Amino acid sequence: MINTISPIDGSIYYSAEEHGPKDIDQALIRAKSAFAPWSSLSIQERAKYITSFVDAVVEDKEGIAKEITWQMGRPLSQSPGEIAGFADRAHYMIGIAEEALAGQSVANESQDKRWVERVPIGVVGVLSPWNYPFLTSVNAIVPALMAGNVVILKHSFQTPLVAERYAQAAAKAGLPQGVFQILHLNHKNTAQLISDTRMDGVFFTGSVQGGIAVQNSLTNKFIPCGLELGGKDPAYVMANANLEMSIESLVDGAFFNSGQSCCGIERIYVHESLYDKFVDGFVESTKQYQLGNPLNAGINLGPMVKTDAANYVRKQIQQALAKGARSLIAEDLFKASKKGTPYLSPHVLVGVDHSMKVMTQESFGPVVGIMRVANDEEAISLMNDSQYGLTASLWTDDMDRATELARQIETGTVFMNRCDYLDPALAWTGVKNSGKGVTLSKIGYEHVSRVKSFNFRKGE
Repeated sequence: MINTISPIDGSIYYSAEEHGPKDIDQALIRAKSAFAPWSSLSIQERAKYITSFVDAVVEDKEGIAKEITWQMGRPLSQSPGEIAGFADRAHYMIGIAEEALAGQSVANESQDKRWVERVPIGVVGVLSPWNYPFLTSVNAIVPALMAGNVVILKHSFQTPLVAERYAQAAAKAGLPQGVFQILHLNHKNTAQLISDTRMDGVFFTGSVQGGIAVQNSLTNKFIPCGLELGGKDPAYVMANANLEMSIESLVDGAFFNSGQSCCGIERIYVHESLYDKFVDGFVESTKQYQLGNPLNAGINLGPMVKTDAANYVRKQIQQALAKGARSLIAEDLFKASKKGTPYLSPHVLVGVDHSMKVMTQESFGPVVGIMRVANDEEAISLMNDSQYGLTASLWTDDMDRATELARQIETGTVFMNRCDYLDPALAWTGVKNSGKGVTLSKIGYEHVSRVKSFNFRKGE
């Protein structure tokens, strides 16, 4: 059995039977059998199925929101936003599928015929994390199905009910047997699944270590592999930034979901002309958070997912303080913050530099370091001084200058005057240790399909 321990109170919230090698084999048999008839449907026919599937997922919004909160600790007031975002993103990807998957004709001078089609890759594995359990998984599931693939979902042991909700929706929408399946797998059996010769593609969202494990499982086969591995996302508040908007947005970008976001703000560089005012405003805004039981009204900061995760952040903070950093938030302002629990108060650190782990290693928690910079060049150098490259944000009223700087930043997405946000019309991708591959947008469909050329010569 797998047990989901709720970070709210340490209780076992849900238990499910773990699947093993025999279950994997049966799932792959069903998937292989389902692939040919599913892929032979038109895009319009698949769209009807998947629209019903998505609608069935979000039917019980209140029930799902409460399940998300119990499983991973996000405040109940915020959990419904993920369900709405899931629906919007899914319907967008359904809507662009026909155009994204369109083939290409080649001009011919004779009666010969040449063209290129985009065709499905086959059986696709989707390995999804707990932090945004619907928003991370939908990025691969819906495009993969729309492209004509069949999908096996392995979700985190922390959020198994998300997988169960998907499975129930697939049945309600009448998806043919084997087109969409779920498996509750440990690491060993996950490696067995994705290394099986019957698997044709895998899309993973998680840690760098997890991404390496996925790649290692594929050493003897050549299949598409998408890896979205998180980041250490920076922000640069430029000299002409709107200070009030920058503070409000960056506080939210740093602490929403207790900082447990792959594209959350983890380090901020502020032009020296605004530094003092920015830090003062940032601290005052942070003090307004209410940490506590995420089921309670008025709480907008819940526990981290596990005590071990909170302790990891605590160690980063202590290492920074030992090296000369200063914490501007007194932990006793947040009565629920206690050692030995996943409840951790937000932390704002100054006097930081890149010799400290809190500025170079992913924190994935409610802590942010703020550094003073003298100019744009120093800021860009520090932003690029990272093993990660998922997103970065620039805060300024000068779009032309922001465009110049954005092209110098080593990252998959650059924002101006916003952060911690995905637009499904844009490619979601990372560089360096933030991973490889693309989800979302028309380009995302290129990664759940392959090209096939046709060269027909008329007989004489």
